[in-house]
Amino acid sequence: MIDLPLSQSGKTALQVATEAAKAAGQVLLSNFHSRKKTKSKGRGNLVSEVDFLSQDTILKLLRYEYPDFGVVSEETDSPTTVSGYTWIVDPLDGTNNYVFGIPFFCVNVTLVKDSGILTGVTYDPSRNELFYAQKNEGAYLNNRRIRVSDKALLKTSLIGLDLGYDTARGRELLDIIAKLLPHVHAVRLMGSASLGLAYVACGRIDLYLHRFIFPWDIATGILLVVEAGGVINDWQGKPATFESQGVIAANKTLNNNFGIEFLSRVIDRL
Repeated sequence: MIDLPLSQSGKTALQVATEAAKAAGQVLLSNFHSRKKTKSKGRGNLVSEVDFLSQDTILKLLRYEYPDFGVVSEETDSPTTVSGYTWIVDPLDGTNNYVFGIPFFCVNVTLVKDSGILTGVTYDPSRNELFYAQKNEGAYLNNRRIRVSDKALLKTSLIGLDLGYDTARGRELLDIIAKLLPHVHAVRLMGSASLGLAYVACGRIDLYLHRFIFPWDIATGILLVVEAGGVINDWQGKPATFESQGVIAANKTLNNNFGIEFLSRVIDRL
């Protein structure tokens, strides 16, 4: 069990992260059917006014409860470097889904210290599903322990992926998926990397791929997958960190059969 400082009001870090994520989730739900003002941060990369409302809700609580901790959040100008205890926040993962009215989005609140991920939550307000984990204490969905799937073969596996906002890397991933498609059960484009990783952790999908990603998208997901008995590597085959720009998440058997070495040869071999 890890020993984390209690908050100003005597709560644990996990309790504070959960409270912040659920409060932000209610902000997202209450605005889901409203007309949303958006602006573009790049090709296919939207930010809405609700992203900022959600972020304000989270940061207000985190800064009150842990005033000495750093914060890295997607919609702020804060540096992405981490030193000491730091919250990594995504106030709305799956913004495109959210803006277009697709109820598949979430909130991420993660506590890290230097390079280590300590505790985190991914909250899906549409389904009231709270995925959470604490280092060395397992992964959970709404108080129920979760595990990755036990699939051993690609032909019976459901594959999840997202293309991100880098056109070249997105096309590379599409090329790989085109070659894989005849050899897997099915493929799903998720629209939320965080929920993609959470779904690997609870066994709903067997393998998740992303080629270009950010710390707030994956910090909690890395911990969820590992604590649920899975493996999550970067695209060089090393254990993923929240600074990794691409991830491959699966159970240990699929990872052994379908690791980065396989991916590097997949187009030629299939």
